Amino acid sequence: MRLLQERIRKEGKVLPGNIIKIDGFLNHQVDISLMREIAREFRRLFPQEDITKILTVEASGIALGAITALEFNVPLVFAKKAKSDNIEGGLFKSDIYSYTYKKKVTLLLSKQWLCENDNVLIVDDFLANGEALRGLIEIVTQSGASLAGVGVAVEKGFQQGGAKLREQGVNLKSLAIVEEATPEHIRFRDEE
Repeated sequence: MRLLQERIRKEGKVLPGNIIKIDGFLNHQVDISLMREIAREFRRLFPQEDITKILTVEASGIALGAITALEFNVPLVFAKKAKSDNIEGGLFKSDIYSYTYKKKVTLLLSKQWLCENDNVLIVDDFLANGEALRGLIEIVTQSGASLAGVGVAVEKGFQQGGAKLREQGVNLKSLAIVEEATPEHIRFRDEE
């Protein structure tokens, strides 16, 4: 998606540890117009009419997930990273390792929000090592729901998360795949 690539190139910063900082428009301050275009692209890439839920993970996936859910006209559900007192009933759980926080995290989703009749599209802002997405896929599997696919705004192609998911047969669509990121230059896969 050229629009997203242009914004990353113009406003993105590469920090030590191959961190691509694009929080000025994607996951801290949010450009709603850009999010709408990303959601429309997901709708084009996943034309199945039978998607019943959009699933993401808190916190930075929620903005993109909400606008995508609006585009598909279905509910958004998101996995929490901590149990709160207001979650009732059973939980789907998946332990992941957070690349961002450098620690183990347990993703939690109330069993009342996902069931075997659902056809789920997972969306997230970033894909690096793929742990968050692996955890969300595990939750979909635990629920008995079907996985329609995974839509990601930005994939770090130089890390192995996307390759692992594709090898497992996951229908993964990434809108901007960064192949190389240095403070001086960001190169996308389709520019090779």
